[in-house]
Amino acid sequence: MHNLRQYQVPLQKYMAMMDLQETSERLFYKLLIDHVEELLPVVYTPTVGEACQKYGSIFRRPQGLFISLKEKGKILEVLKNWPQRNIQVIVVTDGERILGLGDLGCQGMGIPVGKLSLYTALGGVRPSACLPVTIDVGTNNENLLKDEFYIGLRQRRATGEEYAEFLHEFMTAVKQIYGEKVLIQFEDFANHNAFELLEKYGTTHLVFNDDIQGTASVVLAGLIAALKFVGGTLADQRFLFLGAGEAGTGIAELMALEMSKQTNVPVEEARKKIWLVDSKGLIVNSRWESLQHFKKPWAHEHEPINELVDAVKAIKPTVLIGTSGVGRTFTKDVVEAMAALNDKPIILSLSNPTSQSECTAEEAYKWSQGRAIYASGSPFAPIEYEGKTLVPGQANNAYIFPGLGLGLIMSGAIRVHNDMLLAASEALAAQVTWENFDKGLIYPPFTNIRKISAQIAADVAAKAYELGLATRLPQPKDLVKYAESCMYSPTYRCYR
Repeated sequence: MHNLRQYQVPLQKYMAMMDLQETSERLFYKLLIDHVEELLPVVYTPTVGEACQKYGSIFRRPQGLFISLKEKGKILEVLKNWPQRNIQVIVVTDGERILGLGDLGCQGMGIPVGKLSLYTALGGVRPSACLPVTIDVGTNNENLLKDEFYIGLRQRRATGEEYAEFLHEFMTAVKQIYGEKVLIQFEDFANHNAFELLEKYGTTHLVFNDDIQGTASVVLAGLIAALKFVGGTLADQRFLFLGAGEAGTGIAELMALEMSKQTNVPVEEARKKIWLVDSKGLIVNSRWESLQHFKKPWAHEHEPINELVDAVKAIKPTVLIGTSGVGRTFTKDVVEAMAALNDKPIILSLSNPTSQSECTAEEAYKWSQGRAIYASGSPFAPIEYEGKTLVPGQANNAYIFPGLGLGLIMSGAIRVHNDMLLAASEALAAQVTWENFDKGLIYPPFTNIRKISAQIAADVAAKAYELGLATRLPQPKDLVKYAESCMYSPTYRCYR
């Protein structure tokens, strides 16, 4: 740790950690677990974003498995080249929408590698059971195509039938070689592909999209926790989103499901409390014809509104959520309008990395006279406001997906069900204490993350058994203890 702290530049710390992961895996995980709050921003967001942008020039040795379009028809053979046979989790990307940074092609490999190191460090999945995959179908990023250090295919992206067939071959090969119970997490695919893949393979494979479902689960947990302290139920709130892509619509749908479950009203009815703004303004019925299919459930009756601040004044939301991938969009006017409407406005600016955040913690607190309940996607330092220290929460998917993955693996689940995501949200929200909330936190500190993951895993597994989706029988009596016993720990043995 002393040596790591000598580096002033986060990217250098990232490179040092990646070298360590290659040369001494156990030490890498020992450091990551013992210093999780310090090292999480190094191995994952925000630093991993910069690492992906510069992946070609910082490339030392290949990590993970690259499957290129040139290997069409041979994907099964390529998978057989991976030395480990007992794979439990695959994180796969095609690099088309990396964080809020856009198409980084093959250089998106930093994301599956980073995600899986968190599955191990925070969720206790064995490192040898994790497989990072990047599917290289080209890139539309002109700068990368001209970059002498770019490591991927130098061609425009394959689309349409060619792309669908290639992905189908991959999904079939994975199931053939690793069986029905391997968890496949789709990561950072472009919107249109992400929804289609989840819909297409959700009924035949154990698949999970962290951008759609993981984000939704962690945000829902933050809202349940916040309302526990502020009072009121989800159904009493009005929600306004800036951004109607994977994250925005994913969160909205899970919130509607939770409201419908709490109040016994149909999901269609619950959706009416939720409004979305995209790049063309408020999503309303009059735009129906031109809307993408995943935005249609959110088109309600209202006159068109172009500006976010006008939407805030018209809709009068109690919760404002940013998933736009565009920085500085929650302006002073927007935050002040939220503060004028609500005693404790809930403002979540979730876009990553830090540069893309809709507003900073300092702006949210300053413009709301310190009244905002704020959380962001990437970490912000604590803020002093009028003598009080306010700690901004981080709505980090790393709270949810490691525990969810562990729960699916230990129960031998064969499908992911939305009720499992709701169970994960409720388990996370239950870990937030009054002491956390006094500081402004709607998420528990990361220091206890392995305990939290074990609790989430137990609740997810319990739901899998209840729904009849678990194959590991008989069901263990104490699921929390069983989860803890399944977790990998990088301990050093004592020799005499």
